[in-house]
Amino acid sequence: MDFSPLNTSGPEVDVPPALVWTHRLKQLGPRFYTSLQPTPLAAPRWAACNQGLRNELGWPSDIFDSEHLQALAGNATMRGSEPLATVYSGHQFGQWAGQLGDGRAIWLGEAASRQGPQEIQLKGAGRTPYSRGGDGRAVLRSSIREYLCSEAMHGLGIATTRALSLVDSTEPVRREEMETAAVVARVAPSFLRFGHFEHFSAQGDSDSLRALADHAIAHHLPECQARAALWQGNVYAALLDEVQERTAKLMSQWQAVGFCHGVMNTDNMSLLGLTIDYGPFQFMDSFDPGHICNHSDHQGRYAYGKQPNVAYWNLFCLAQSIAPLIDDQDMTLQVLEGYKTLFPRNLGDAMRAKLGLVGALATESEREADWTLVEDLMQLMASEKVDFTLFWRQLSQAVGQQSQALALQSSAEQALLPADWHLVTDLVLDRPRLLAWLARYTARAGTQNLAAMGQQMLRSNPKFVLRNHLAETAIRQAKAGDFTELETLHNLLKSPFDEHPGFEAYADLPPDWAGQLEISCSS
Repeated sequence: MDFSPLNTSGPEVDVPPALVWTHRLKQLGPRFYTSLQPTPLAAPRWAACNQGLRNELGWPSDIFDSEHLQALAGNATMRGSEPLATVYSGHQFGQWAGQLGDGRAIWLGEAASRQGPQEIQLKGAGRTPYSRGGDGRAVLRSSIREYLCSEAMHGLGIATTRALSLVDSTEPVRREEMETAAVVARVAPSFLRFGHFEHFSAQGDSDSLRALADHAIAHHLPECQARAALWQGNVYAALLDEVQERTAKLMSQWQAVGFCHGVMNTDNMSLLGLTIDYGPFQFMDSFDPGHICNHSDHQGRYAYGKQPNVAYWNLFCLAQSIAPLIDDQDMTLQVLEGYKTLFPRNLGDAMRAKLGLVGALATESEREADWTLVEDLMQLMASEKVDFTLFWRQLSQAVGQQSQALALQSSAEQALLPADWHLVTDLVLDRPRLLAWLARYTARAGTQNLAAMGQQMLRSNPKFVLRNHLAETAIRQAKAGDFTELETLHNLLKSPFDEHPGFEAYADLPPDWAGQLEISCSS
């Protein structure tokens, strides 16, 4: 393949002294990456700048000036950065895909921040040796979705990559139709994936595999040193253990908010347990465990209800990759067994929190009874195709109203009142079935502090998520040059548990046309 259009040099712009670059990944050597410059982007302009993230990281305001616009568009190189694309491999839709790599993301380096070194990537910055015939570009449509959803996940308290900026352009890009190119500057402590390890394992390159694992442990997962004591001092078993624990937590959080990733290939799984690679994702509207958000997923491999098991399958692939380092098959399998305990425990805790049942001293029998409550409710929701986000928020508000009514009673009279559950019963057709469940739930809630319970539920059940139709509205306006809706959504999604008076429509049921939206791998 001819890679002659790839850039190897570019102009530099001065970076304020507060942005100090390091390049620990480059110390691994050229087997892990290809140095190259981004491909310049025609007529770039700011579409969005994440001032909140910039402030959190302690980076200077100059990062969003006109010179840095050129740098974050890929038209110039910030002084001190050393752009590159990394190589990795992976399984895609359950099949070994061989060598992959950063096909449209170019790594600029690590910048010092208040939260430690942060890697910066430009997604959509042009072709690399790993583009596999693609143009290396991202379109405005998909870039808006990533910019918004990464902030939405952060607002929900779910581990994720973040988006620093979004740059729009007039450059045409062909997908299903002609669109325009855009670049997202995304930030994370590390962009290492399961696929990075699969690559060197598949090549039989044990030296590189060990070097990569040692790099990950030293710079990103130092907890493994202490965790190794649980595994006879085997730090590589500890690495797998740390990753499976983070992955179990991440999957429980996805399931609890109704998030569907859409493309859980091993090369889209973060070693740090971050949500990464926002493509055909979706927050479910109507609850359906079999929901497939990716219209390219013809077999339904990555349906919502299958995500936890797919994560375990991906962890098994990672385990196979680093098994030569662990050098103990029984220990490797024993580490993986932890997921089978941790995931259901994490999910149970997340769902109990959504019900306000968060007593730290809950017995195992109480946890089991609570999980039965959860399962019965989810079955009811699935049979009725109840709106997932709205139901949980309405239930939270109903409990909150009960706690307010309870506060009006005298201390001698305080007891749970017969609830007016219309906030939730109005969302279903089979009201007797729901009322019977609510009676059981009320009996369980009687052992709780109701006021605290209602507040916990409002902090666990968001009012706002990035529904497809909300993203689509922002995309359509942005294509017309209006980024107002993009900013509005960004502001709502970074604090999704707040009420945001005046913006109630963003939490309503989706319009009829939302059901016609299709998202695929090109998204």
